[in-house]
Amino acid sequence: MNRRIRLWLVAVAGTALAALLVAACLDLPDFGGDRHPYGDRAVDASLARHTANTVASVNFDQRAFDTLGELTVLFAAVVGCVVLLRQTRDEHRARPEPEPVARPVRRYALAVLPVALLTGLYVIAHGQLSPGGGFQGGVVAATALHLLYLGADYRALERVRPLGLYEAGDAVAVSAYLVTGLAGLIGATAFLANTLLPYGTFNTLSSGGTVPLLNAAVGMEVACAVVVLLARFLDQAVEIEDPTGKGSGTP
Repeated sequence: MNRRIRLWLVAVAGTALAALLVAACLDLPDFGGDRHPYGDRAVDASLARHTANTVASVNFDQRAFDTLGELTVLFAAVVGCVVLLRQTRDEHRARPEPEPVARPVRRYALAVLPVALLTGLYVIAHGQLSPGGGFQGGVVAATALHLLYLGADYRALERVRPLGLYEAGDAVAVSAYLVTGLAGLIGATAFLANTLLPYGTFNTLSSGGTVPLLNAAVGMEVACAVVVLLARFLDQAVEIEDPTGKGSGTP
C-alpha cells in the first residue's frame, strides 16, 4: 500500500468519524436543561444495585471493563519504570546522608502522616458510599507514607517501604480485579458482571455487590503503584557510583 492510498484511507475514516461526532454533539441535551438520559440511567442502575455513590457504580459496575483498561495502563507504567530504572550490576547506589530538617517541619509531617494514611484508607473503604474511591484513596495513602521522607530522612522511608512487597501487592491487586471478573463468567453471566455477590443493605459498607471488592483492588493497586513509581524516581536522585572506580555520576 503506497503513501497516497494510506492518506486517502485516513481522510475517509477521519471524515466518517468527524460526522459521527458532529451528529452525537447535535443530539446532546441542552446545557442546564432537565433532560439527562445517561445520568438518569446511571443513577437508576446504581440504586438498583444498592450503590449509594453513582460514580463508583459507573467505575466498578456499569463500566468496570473501562476501569480495567485504566488499571492496565497504570500497571504497565509500573512495569516499564521498574525495568528501565532498575539498578544494574555495575552500579552501586550510595547510601544517602540524612539532611537536616527543621523541627516544625518534622513535627508537622510526623503528626499528619497517620492522619493522611487513615484518610486514604477511609476513602478507599467508603468508595461505594461517598465521593472518593480506590483511585483517590490509593494516591492519598501512598503519598502519606512519603511524609516520612519530609519529616525524617530517606533511610527512614526505606525501612517502611520494602519495594518487593509493594511490587508484589501491585500484581496481586491487578490479579484480584481479573479474578473477580472471571468469577462472573463462571457464574454463567458476563465478565465483571455485578452478579457474584448479594447487593446487601443500601448505604452500608457491605452494599453494592462486587463494587467494594473491585474498589478495594483498585485502591491497593494504585497505592502500591504510586509507592513503586516514586521510589524509582527518588532512587534516580541518589548518586550512582561505579564500585570499580572507573566512573561515577548522577543519572
